[in-house]
Amino acid sequence: MNMCRFSNNTRDYVEQYHCILDEMIRNMNCAELTDSLSGSFITQMIPHHRAAIEMSKNLLCYTTNIPLQDIALNIISSQEKSIQNMTEVFPRCESCINCKRDIECYEMKNERIISDMIYEMKSACTDNHINCNFMREMIPHHRGAVRMSENALRFSLCPELVPLLDAIIVSQKEGIRKMQCLMKKAGC
Repeated sequence: MNMCRFSNNTRDYVEQYHCILDEMIRNMNCAELTDSLSGSFITQMIPHHRAAIEMSKNLLCYTTNIPLQDIALNIISSQEKSIQNMTEVFPRCESCINCKRDIECYEMKNERIISDMIYEMKSACTDNHINCNFMREMIPHHRGAVRMSENALRFSLCPELVPLLDAIIVSQKEGIRKMQCLMKKAGC
């Protein structure tokens, strides 16, 4: 347990982060999963992306670190575009039906990925370095999106969804790489 006394800014940042995280968890867990892996993936990934957007906006209220501002702005723009793309293909994707065995395999692995991601995000080290806090929180969030996408790609999917998953994997891995480099420079 972190016994550090938080500054007012850190306290406000952390409170907002936990509100965003709780809403993401609620919305991902309440997502209606169907016999379409493509539709189910989209239904869970949209609240995941929305949380990243809100977490980035929260950071932008506090940071003066220009490279981190650039990362946050990129997260906002790329995930807004990804949400738009997934929303556009959703009606066609939800009509792609999968067999019961594939659905069970997908959901079992996906539940574990989401559970691990949530655990890492909730237990991320928190101190008075808001920039470091954000990266320690966002890296497992990005890693979760990569793993969810890779899991979905193991199965038969709507052809329109596949390039969107590939784009998620590429952009999230690049974001992780940039944040890891920035964390080293910042001494997080």
